[in-house]
Amino acid sequence: MIKKAVIPAAGLGTRFLPATKATPKEMLPVVDKPAIQYVVEEAAAAGLSDVLMITGRNKRPLEDHFDRNYELESALTRKGDAERLLRVQESSELATMHYVRQGDPKGLGHAVLCAEPHVGDEPFAVLLGDDLIDPRDPLLSRMVEVQEQHGGSVIALMEVEPAQVNLYGCAAIEPTSAEADVVAVTGLVEKPPAHEAPSNYAIIGRYVLDPAVFDVLRGTGPGRGGEIQLTDALQRLAADASLGGPVHGVIFKGRRYDTGDRGDYLRAIVSLACEREDLGADFRAWLRRYVAEELTD
Repeated sequence: MIKKAVIPAAGLGTRFLPATKATPKEMLPVVDKPAIQYVVEEAAAAGLSDVLMITGRNKRPLEDHFDRNYELESALTRKGDAERLLRVQESSELATMHYVRQGDPKGLGHAVLCAEPHVGDEPFAVLLGDDLIDPRDPLLSRMVEVQEQHGGSVIALMEVEPAQVNLYGCAAIEPTSAEADVVAVTGLVEKPPAHEAPSNYAIIGRYVLDPAVFDVLRGTGPGRGGEIQLTDALQRLAADASLGGPVHGVIFKGRRYDTGDRGDYLRAIVSLACEREDLGADFRAWLRRYVAEELTD
């Protein structure tokens, strides 16, 4: 059973400056929880109880958030505020958390390689902190299931407009005899021009990887942007299954938000707030009035 998740979180968050000058981008709130908590909750919901976060400088608030705050808990207990006490304690009880610094910012592939001493010789999941998957769409659980059935590595794919493929890693795929949402991955290209893309199926930030990826990453030189690309290592695994099993893709058609993009970040807040039992009714009513007023201006 896959029990370990790796969350790279060493980025600088420059698209959100100046908000991220002193606050890690992963700690920006989506409604009333930091974005990174949704990612850890997703891992926990898929049965991954051991989480390693790859961090960098100025990321100490991430560790503090998932740690106990006894002073705050004591104050809430004295006030008899059981509801907020539960919400404060929730983040520290999601999983067993571990942290390691990436050091040099050499790319996603290098960040994953930093996890090898902790992961060891077992399959593991990688969840990118900028990708928020709606809790109602259990993508990671499905990927774990596919990996347990087929071995090797599994990547999450989403169909995008052809004009957008240059923003993502892109996969060449073939159908399988398995379920309709499972495909065989025969090739991968990192951010290709639209006319060179093998398909319009983009890699989104969820992976379930065979530990053989570590050996491949060690032999992978800098690629696009001068960084060690995880996509390049997965391309080698897809081209030669003897290195560490096949590579499969799970086609995802659910709700995903790129919280590293300002527009998508705002859309995530609106969408999730509308679904909240405690906020949704009032917020949706206000939103309808606001939109109606904007349309009449």
